[in-house]
Amino acid sequence: MSVTQTTEPTTPQTRDGRGAFIPLLALGTFALGVDAYVMAGLLPLVSDSLDVSASSAGQMVTVFTLCYALGGPVFATLLAARPAKTVLGVALVIFTIGNALTALAPTLTVLLVARAVAGIGAGVYSPIAAATAAGLTSPERRGRALATVMGGLSIGTVVGVPAGMLLASHMGWRGTLWLITALGVVALIGIVRLPDVEVSAPPPLGRRVRALAGGRVAGIVTVSLLGGISSLGLYTYLAEFLKDAAHTDRTVWAMWAWGAGGIIGSLLIGPVVDRTRRPFAAVTCVLALIVAAQFALPVAAHTAAALTVVPLVIWGAAGWAVQVPQQHQLIAAQPRQATVAVSLNSSAVYLGSGIGSALGGLVLGLGTSPGTLPYWTGALTLLALVLHLTVVRGAVRRGGSTSTPS
Repeated sequence: MSVTQTTEPTTPQTRDGRGAFIPLLALGTFALGVDAYVMAGLLPLVSDSLDVSASSAGQMVTVFTLCYALGGPVFATLLAARPAKTVLGVALVIFTIGNALTALAPTLTVLLVARAVAGIGAGVYSPIAAATAAGLTSPERRGRALATVMGGLSIGTVVGVPAGMLLASHMGWRGTLWLITALGVVALIGIVRLPDVEVSAPPPLGRRVRALAGGRVAGIVTVSLLGGISSLGLYTYLAEFLKDAAHTDRTVWAMWAWGAGGIIGSLLIGPVVDRTRRPFAAVTCVLALIVAAQFALPVAAHTAAALTVVPLVIWGAAGWAVQVPQQHQLIAAQPRQATVAVSLNSSAVYLGSGIGSALGGLVLGLGTSPGTLPYWTGALTLLALVLHLTVVRGAVRRGGSTSTPS
């Protein structure tokens, strides 16, 4: 659902100024970015407020991301007959209600249900926003359009997450959730201005699964799954890692560093892929950077807390950059089923994120030192890189794509 079969508009369509509406879609992903990532920074406050362990509170991230990955596609299929503008509006309403319920949650159970609702709204919105952005521009500018929508997520992280944490220090974590609720309302108002854009209906779940029969698609999606496990598995417990490895409970600066890298990576990767037309090489480079950055984190933290800024920025930039070339690879692998292939990728990323936050909580619950988490996640990213260089490349060489490999 992230990219459609009708995303190659004619030249007149690309000259009518419709591309100017792409930032409106990014406004919605900005709200999603704040919501998805601020909870990791608020983890200690939520844990203390509800009198639960950090690993238990961390499951609110698991629930959000799992509902994004699994619930989002189901509800998107139910809304398939509706115009894209309507689907985006309904998604933002669900997302906003979920965040309002989160702000009011008196217990962990209610909190988890509320995060599930917010995750469903986010899961419906994000892929259709990418599809709509692609439909508002020409094929040669598709990378920039996708990067702008992804940039909304990263900007929401670098601006909204630290701001939300600072607000929480004065008004509590519930105040931050009310801020996110307000962001959802603002994004909803912005969607009202969006012109009608024709996008293909989101594919049913069975069709998504059948698309995995292609070796190249399965390989790309598996790489995205492992990347999601690695990324959010570490980010969710970044505060715990810093407390253990760097002996500091001040995490706002770390969120700034990671998010700043995310902005750099997500905004630069689109033009780079458009110019080089080598998405496979781009994925190789960014995965290698993530491995190096995650393995360097414990060493930097034990040496001096300030040194962790460098690997955090690199990890953030590479982590946010990887999905744009992944989407390009999937379009090349399944040009006639681009909607199916790329929607699978979106689900895989967030399914991996849910698995990652759950596994992170499990590992910590078993007594593993938080300071060693980057070694575990770095190893997973290394596995993703190996699969990329073997399975995906092998499928290309065997003719696993119906288009020219890139």
